[in-house]
Amino acid sequence: MPLTLFNTLGRELQVLEPREAGRIGFYGCGPTVYNYAHIGNLRAYVTHDILTRTLRRRGYEVTHVMNITDVGHLSGDNDEGDDKMVKSAEERGKSVLEVAKFYTDAFFNDTERMNILRPTVVCKATEHVGDMIALIKKIEAAGFTYSAGGNLYFDISKFPSYGELALLRLDEKKAVSRTEVDKNKRNPQDFVLWFTRSKFGNQALVWDSPWGRGYPGWHIECSAMSIKYLGEQFDIHAGGIDHVPIHHTNEIAQSEAATGKKPWVRYWVHNEFLVLDKGKMSKSAGGFLTLQSLIDKGYDALDYRYFLLGGHYRSQLQFSWDSLEGAKNARKSLSDRIRALAERSAAAGPAETPGGKAPDAVYAGKAGTYLAAFDKALEDDLSTPRALAELWGLLRDAEVNPAEALLAAFDMDRVLGLNLAEAAEARPAEDQGLVQEIEALIAERAAAKKAKDFARADGIRSSLKERGIILEDSPVGTTWRRN
Repeated sequence: MPLTLFNTLGRELQVLEPREAGRIGFYGCGPTVYNYAHIGNLRAYVTHDILTRTLRRRGYEVTHVMNITDVGHLSGDNDEGDDKMVKSAEERGKSVLEVAKFYTDAFFNDTERMNILRPTVVCKATEHVGDMIALIKKIEAAGFTYSAGGNLYFDISKFPSYGELALLRLDEKKAVSRTEVDKNKRNPQDFVLWFTRSKFGNQALVWDSPWGRGYPGWHIECSAMSIKYLGEQFDIHAGGIDHVPIHHTNEIAQSEAATGKKPWVRYWVHNEFLVLDKGKMSKSAGGFLTLQSLIDKGYDALDYRYFLLGGHYRSQLQFSWDSLEGAKNARKSLSDRIRALAERSAAAGPAETPGGKAPDAVYAGKAGTYLAAFDKALEDDLSTPRALAELWGLLRDAEVNPAEALLAAFDMDRVLGLNLAEAAEARPAEDQGLVQEIEALIAERAAAKKAKDFARADGIRSSLKERGIILEDSPVGTTWRRN
């Protein structure tokens, strides 16, 4: 069966037909590294991860490119407000590049904990300014720009299909637009390709250019870097739904103006928001939740991944602590079932490396029916809720051979990314009675040491050691482990 994706450009499900057989060029908008990613941001990267894993499962060679925005992103996507990077650096008393490195590392720490595959190419905006200048020169040579107030603007009136992605009616847009903050613009939707000091005199990072010493607009970054690594036309561009009306609309205009090629991107994939009771999560509103804040409350990063897989990427997903607790419990139950399958199939020996593709023999059996249904769910616009349902159906079906069920589950996990192979190899949870006994003996030993009854304290340590329990003392207390 073919893979179908909902293409925002056209608002319909379309069969994926790559430009080059067997290969996919995929660009996903990355973070602006001025603060921690919040859990709503992370939904986009899980969506990109599922897309990449699905494509690779189907045999495609995927080149996944992600940008890191470390310059030029203003607080308003339409060229309004302060530079996010400069503002963050001033608030923290650091340089822009120090802030960028810190939050870039924090971002990839989060994605690693969520088992999100690292993109093929990660490109920083500050390292590609030369590519942006070269692309702006092409746009200028093609007649799509004008200079005003020291800045270089893209003239959307010269690009007839502007707004096609967002279904914008420019005549209506002009009528309802707010008073322009930037009086240099001929049209409210015109956007800056290159800023000079005429706009921000204290800009921390500036470069020489044909239009003056300054820095690039945010939108040109993605066009320049995607074209550099994927070519003037490529298959898939993904990002959050909030990028549609301005950022991605502007990307299309400037890229097609520069190259003269249409379409620049064939498929546009956008994920919906994660919402709280008060609406969309936003850094500017404050009080946003990070992945670490979930972990601090006792949740695993993969509990949150499981929670996200339970909603279709194109549907708004309501976050609550109760729903995350439900995801945590479900993932625990899933791990318990995987572990039980591993124990039941151990006598037969491993038929395949955990996490690898199931052998043809598994597809031929009843487990193969679930695998086929799993693939069909993913083929239908990456329906992870249905894919999870097929995994559960497989694990609950007593008629499926345990070894084959385990291999099929591992095969599914190549896309789901829940680390089921680790669950299969993990030891069962310690017996609660034993845990309580050990903790009581540790407390008794601490009391004995305090009373200077060192013989009793040493006796407790020795008796536990004989049972295979090793005590380890540290400045913060005593912990234990199995020998």
